Amino acid sequence: MRSIEIYDTTLRDGTQGEGVSLSLQDKLQITARLDELGVDFVEGGYPLSNPKDAEYFRRVRELNLKHTTVCAFGMTRRKGMAAQDDPGMRALLEAVQGTKRPTCTVVGKTWDFHVTEVLRVTLEENLEMIRDSISYLRSQGCDVIYDAEHCFDGAAANPAYAAQTLLAAAQAGAKMVVLCDTNGGAMPEVVAERTRWAIDLLKPLGTPVGIHCHNDCELAVANSLAAVDAGAAQVQGTINGFGERCGNADLISVMANLALKKGFQVLSGRGLKHLTELSRFVYETANVNLRFNQPFVGQSAFAHKGGMHVHAIARATSSYEHLDPQLVGNERRILVSELSGRSNIAALTAKHKLSDDRALLDAILGRVVNLEAQGYQFEAAEASFDLLVRKVAGTFKTHFERLKYHIGVSAQGNDAPVTEATVKLRVQGDERHEVGEGDGPVNALDAAMRKALTGNFPSLRDMRLIDYKVRVVNSEAGTAARIRVIIESTDHTDIWGTIGVSENIIEASWLALVDAIEYKLAKDGV
Repeated sequence: MRSIEIYDTTLRDGTQGEGVSLSLQDKLQITARLDELGVDFVEGGYPLSNPKDAEYFRRVRELNLKHTTVCAFGMTRRKGMAAQDDPGMRALLEAVQGTKRPTCTVVGKTWDFHVTEVLRVTLEENLEMIRDSISYLRSQGCDVIYDAEHCFDGAAANPAYAAQTLLAAAQAGAKMVVLCDTNGGAMPEVVAERTRWAIDLLKPLGTPVGIHCHNDCELAVANSLAAVDAGAAQVQGTINGFGERCGNADLISVMANLALKKGFQVLSGRGLKHLTELSRFVYETANVNLRFNQPFVGQSAFAHKGGMHVHAIARATSSYEHLDPQLVGNERRILVSELSGRSNIAALTAKHKLSDDRALLDAILGRVVNLEAQGYQFEAAEASFDLLVRKVAGTFKTHFERLKYHIGVSAQGNDAPVTEATVKLRVQGDERHEVGEGDGPVNALDAAMRKALTGNFPSLRDMRLIDYKVRVVNSEAGTAARIRVIIESTDHTDIWGTIGVSENIIEASWLALVDAIEYKLAKDGV
């Protein structure tokens, strides 16, 4: 079994993506997670570019990493300057000297067009810049990974010169030469062909070849796999595919495909059961929304909605799943909607033990279809669906009765507006009339309801709202359009979603909030 090195550049290349920003602490936390997973190399940043990256290399030494080698990223020396005098070279050395395995990643030009038109140097001077930079870092005790920028464009335009640049890096002592599809425009067959070409070129020197792909043609993962099939020993990329323009090769998919589909060893054979956890941790740390349909680790990756699909899954999971979701730490989800059949309802209501009551299952399905026609959508509101099942089955126990609510908003001068909610509830035979203030109507309603209910139901103190989403259902109705509100709530153990639909956004929010509280009390067995 051939082992493939995994090189993560989320902290440098990934942060060049639009909307992606990581604090120093974020970068350190992600580094620690990648080390726990068994990632071979982490590119910590470009120490010459900003103080945060420079500080990262000072602080990362405190993490006591067990497996991962942290690399500092930089360019070849500047034109007309000795490597030892170049600020970039000095920054690289300062970043990694004294670490367990000092390693630098140096990027240089492969495409003659870039050499003459961007760097504005001669072709020979570029070769000297590559040789000098790598030789100097090697003389100072650093391992060097050489990134051949625009390698595939360069090899297409002037293959003889592109070959010279790769040979210059290897002859100067690079431990790995990485072929970069910087523009993201190469096709898999070209990547495979050029990878074999580079391997044959560098084989006499014993220098292995790696791959670094961008996703501008939606082929970064496919190109990375093609390169490995052709003999590449290392794959560079980012977690979740973060990166400039259309992003980088998503290492989540790369690792899963290499290990589970192609039989290569990654992460020193530690397994992939933490991939989903890692993916979501990086999304959360970077404050980026999860991509639900992300292969392998997305919430929808093993979600089944069509009735025919769910019926087949119940008989044999392999009928509509390409692998066991637990292998990557994910889980199977059965969704319910107007597209569902009795199989969906049976799967989702298994805990209620209704699978033998076909009439009840049909009644639940009919209720779902009717509500979805009004704008309800239970895929992200499984708690509301659970309550619906209990109501149709006649097992629902209401904990309070809604009598009345009122929302008022006031503001004076340039002061921020204050929202006040008044609620009247009947709780265990007693009427409760409470007032709550909040930053908005939902916050104020929540505050007022808690005042009315926590005396009888103290477990509500553990519950809090973590997300609130609003969607116009029938936009053609203009200002009279129906509104869908989904609220996500949590306590110490669970996260659940509830839904409300109305032409009035306050009413829709109120319905979703009531369901959230009812579900909390029901699951607590109150």
